[in-house]
Amino acid sequence: MQIRRVTATTLRVPVAVPLLTKQLHPGVVLVTVDTDQGLTGYGLTSSPMLSAVAAFINTEAAPLLAGQDPLRTERLWTQLFWSFNQRAQTGVWSSAISAIDIALWDLKGKALGQPVWRLLGGAQNPVPAYVTFGLPEYDQDQLVEAARMWVSQGHRRLKMVVAVRGYQNGRVRGPADTPEVDAARVRAVREAVGDDVELMIDANYMFSYPHALRLCKLCEPYHLAWFEEPVAQNDALLLAQLRRQTTIPIAAGQNEGHRFRHRELLLHQAVDFLQPNVVHGGGYTECAKVAGMAQAFNVPIANGGGWPHHNMHLQAGLANGTRVEFHYVMWKVGELLFRDPPAPVEGWVTLPDTPGLGLDPRPEALQEYRVS
Repeated sequence: MQIRRVTATTLRVPVAVPLLTKQLHPGVVLVTVDTDQGLTGYGLTSSPMLSAVAAFINTEAAPLLAGQDPLRTERLWTQLFWSFNQRAQTGVWSSAISAIDIALWDLKGKALGQPVWRLLGGAQNPVPAYVTFGLPEYDQDQLVEAARMWVSQGHRRLKMVVAVRGYQNGRVRGPADTPEVDAARVRAVREAVGDDVELMIDANYMFSYPHALRLCKLCEPYHLAWFEEPVAQNDALLLAQLRRQTTIPIAAGQNEGHRFRHRELLLHQAVDFLQPNVVHGGGYTECAKVAGMAQAFNVPIANGGGWPHHNMHLQAGLANGTRVEFHYVMWKVGELLFRDPPAPVEGWVTLPDTPGLGLDPRPEALQEYRVS
């Protein structure tokens, strides 16, 4: 079998969010890998630089891949690395290689008649799932209403965004400096859902160390499952210092572009949960290596950064996989782009035995959401 064609398409998908009147429009790059035997693999990534990612794939990576065996995922990943990224930069490269590698693993599963989660190791199925419901666009009353809604639907693991003063009109405007505001929101949610619901918070890199530490101290009474990416730049030394100063577990890694940054987090003992994300961190080929490193340090991996329909295969495949993030916006993008993808039921998601990723794109959606 040989690769016949690799194509990247930019899409912008409208998502209606509960309690908000304005739709959100997240963008993705969908990669299609066609073969001479009629099999097709599909990969996906997101990035602030969608046009650059798609252009790199179509003009640089696609010619290198043409004519090659798509099942040799390790060889192709390494060729792409040494051809285009031998100095281990991230950004456009990381997003592009992630989408390509995901598509190749989808093809591999289809060719071998196995789901990707089983090819990765088949460690567990079903796997725990949590819902990221608490968007920065919500005011405190909406946040509480949304939390109660999800609990009423049987979801007992929830995550909310903090550092909300770092956002304006739904966009990041800069570092947050008011942990007291976030602590009040966390307290309101905890009081609304009770102590039996697991609650996580995510700062998306937007606190300085002093403000992150202040929020930890304010929120320790609320028994949080983890504090995700609390400090700017995922600074490994500051994360390690914060981890020593709080009882709240620390999670990070969802946007790191390769194994070397994850190694830094592990060596500095900066995290309780490492969060490789296959749509950002190099696809399954690279993130499986990250999971192996984490296992050697007795650190579990978890999905942060959303895109559950792709990341669930990593969490189910590896022995130290723990939980899949159904971030509401990215979850719904997947449901709009693909036919009947798996969904969480009462805090668990069951992966199908469908060969590959089991994600069949809806042609009408790809046409409708395509960016010219």
